[in-house]
Amino acid sequence: MATVKSPLNEADLRTTGDTLQGALVDLIDLSLVAKQAHWNLTGRNFRPVHLQLDEVVDLAREYTDTVAERAVALGVNPDGRVRTIADTTKLRQPDGGYQSDDKVVASITDTLAQVIARFRERIKATEEADPVTQDLFIALTAELEKQHWMFEVQTQ
Repeated sequence: MATVKSPLNEADLRTTGDTLQGALVDLIDLSLVAKQAHWNLTGRNFRPVHLQLDEVVDLAREYTDTVAERAVALGVNPDGRVRTIADTTKLRQPDGGYQSDDKVVASITDTLAQVIARFRERIKATEEADPVTQDLFIALTAELEKQHWMFEVQTQ
């Protein structure tokens, strides 16, 4: 079986691999949480919030692939299996059934804030261990913060 040899030393690889796996779980679940909200949204602001949720889903899915491929490039096997995501996610899960636009906006704002906080921790963790992965996390965090801002202004 072929394997990828990492350019990182063992300790840095462990740190970076853990941060990439955590990022993968956050992004996969973020896409699922946002899609669940997208399907069950109701209210006067249905259309703009519905479309905005798709932006979050697209962002999460795009970076899911980028994060997973970064892990593989370093010789770390990403684990995006359903069981792994269900067992390790830290995101609060949305209520079932229809949800009002105000409730969805507040929930997604909170979810994005949680994810951003963990990505900022990952940025710090990879500063020395792998600046290339840190750069990926910085770019992704900027995009998440933009989405957070666009939801948060709707809560005021």
